[in-house]
Amino acid sequence: SDTPTPAAFDTRVNALIDEIDRSQAARRPDLTHEQKEGVRADVQRLREFFDQEFDREGALGFGIFCASLDNLWVPLPLSGRVPDVVKVNRSLYLSPLVSLVGRGEGALVVVVGRERGELYRLRAGRLEEVVEQTDDTPGRHDQGGWSQARYQRHIEKLVHDHLKEVAEHVDHEVRRLRGPRVIVVASEETRPEFEGALSNEAKKHVIGWTSADSHATPAELLQHIEPLLEEWRGEKETETVERWREEAGRNGRAAAGWGPTLEAASDGRVELLLFEDGRDRPAWECPACGRVASEGGACPLDGTQMERRDEGIDLAVHQTLAHGGTVWALHQRRDLDPVEGIGALLRF
Repeated sequence: SDTPTPAAFDTRVNALIDEIDRSQAARRPDLTHEQKEGVRADVQRLREFFDQEFDREGALGFGIFCASLDNLWVPLPLSGRVPDVVKVNRSLYLSPLVSLVGRGEGALVVVVGRERGELYRLRAGRLEEVVEQTDDTPGRHDQGGWSQARYQRHIEKLVHDHLKEVAEHVDHEVRRLRGPRVIVVASEETRPEFEGALSNEAKKHVIGWTSADSHATPAELLQHIEPLLEEWRGEKETETVERWREEAGRNGRAAAGWGPTLEAASDGRVELLLFEDGRDRPAWECPACGRVASEGGACPLDGTQMERRDEGIDLAVHQTLAHGGTVWALHQRRDLDPVEGIGALLRF
């Protein structure tokens, strides 16, 4: 809606790519000749991609990570909007992607009926088919010479076997994808039997049930599942924030504010980093060991002079992920306002 025509899109993207050459990071005096050539190659690759390969179909946002010297090229269609920005740095700029976590990306959507069985994965705002399992079940009254009761038992056996097979596909995908959120689209008539066919492991990952027209397209199915994803996200956010409030209130395993949170992240103590979406401020990073802090000066570990970075949230995200923690951007709750929008739940 912001950039409706190809010409408008080209103008917008070219303006962003032009910023790379003008950025201070791309013209740092300490860059080697090879690194400067690598940046030029990245700029050329970006231009070629958007001129010849880019497809905006279905994506609400887009990101690219590229570093030719490291053979890195990762184009990412996104399920939500992100700010227009380019970054040239030693590390990947991850924080804009955090706000998309929990919005349903990667969710498994199961569409099941007496004959229909389809599994979709939610990617970049689109449902991509993973499994199709449709079985031809005879009509209820097309029994020929069979008795009605015998024929009905035959049909129900076919339906039972079909639902069991779809459930087995779900179990397999839940294990393969390591526990994605699952939404099931089924009629009230089908739900009890299909729910009974699911393994206990798969049931634990089901976050909602809904129904849709038997011939609904993936785009129509998406409209049915989006409210369930948003409801789940709200419940998860409330549960997480209340846990943080309880720990912080009794001086338990929680950090509040920039200084304590960055220190805990650098020490590998952050289990879950929390920050309000859109909040940020400068922070400092040690170029030698990577430790981060809310104030500049010498690194407390090796004495190296720390360097200022404008993206404090990104530094916190990197440290958290590097030590095996997870991150969550708050969209609804404002409980972190009194501590400058950032905090964490800690391992110890």
